[in-house]
Amino acid sequence: MIANRFKVAVVAISMMLAGCSAATQSSWVHPPMAVPFQPTIQQQIQLARIDQLLKRNDLDDDTLAQVYYERGLLHDSLGLRDLARLDFNQSLSLKPDQPDVFNILGVYFTQSAHFDAAYEAFDSTLELNLRHPFAQRNRGIALYYGGRYALAHEDLIAHYQQNVNDPYRVIWLYLVEQALKPEAADDKLRQRFEASDQQDWGWQVVRLYLGDVSETEFLAQISRDSEDNTMLAERLTEGYFYLAKQYHHRQDYQSALMLYKLALSGNVYEFVEHRFSLLELSRLMAEAKVREVPVEPEGEVADAAE
Repeated sequence: MIANRFKVAVVAISMMLAGCSAATQSSWVHPPMAVPFQPTIQQQIQLARIDQLLKRNDLDDDTLAQVYYERGLLHDSLGLRDLARLDFNQSLSLKPDQPDVFNILGVYFTQSAHFDAAYEAFDSTLELNLRHPFAQRNRGIALYYGGRYALAHEDLIAHYQQNVNDPYRVIWLYLVEQALKPEAADDKLRQRFEASDQQDWGWQVVRLYLGDVSETEFLAQISRDSEDNTMLAERLTEGYFYLAKQYHHRQDYQSALMLYKLALSGNVYEFVEHRFSLLELSRLMAEAKVREVPVEPEGEVADAAE
């Protein structure tokens, strides 16, 4: 495969975390890593062209709104979220009936833990487009992070029923059920796994949660099967995030902390797993503080989130 030259050599994956309630730093010596995403020349050229286009004075409001929206998406893909938010707000001020803009603003509000604003944004999306492909899922995730698990379950079960072969719908539904109905969550996860076609790579995460594959095997498979650095970065972002969620659930805060940081390391800004890793870090630090569990100094995480 042409991707082999991009892969990070993993001589031995020494992330044997299972059964370890207080992981030491030596457990994290050789995690598989990808080369972090960097701005491409195409993205930079596109940004320059949009900036030039916005200097014209002959564009109507609808066209300007679309241009601001496209620049916002570009800023978002580069991790420049404050600039992206400004563009999205500018786009809405010119054309207020844009469900896609409300949807992504709702994700931003969720990331910053402004949950009421997030719910309103997703409600606006669905009012404008009842069949929006992501708003119901994103509202369910926002409700989950806002601690409104029953409402989150309503959204995510409806979203799952629209496509039972999408593993990520199953995973987020499972995370909600872990909080809402922990005694039944694993059984329901198994039932949904067996009812699916199991074709998408994301089902490997489900197999990990079910205990059908070990953490070492899971990470080794990602490293071995990724065809290029892009695939490696994307799958590691997902893999580390969902693995972190399990350690977080078990209150193994140090292991979860390291895994959330690894999920951020690939700069895969457009993935929800990257988007919510900083939110998870803030939640983790707050929980650890309440439980008086020593983790890294809080300032390090707070600085990263700003």
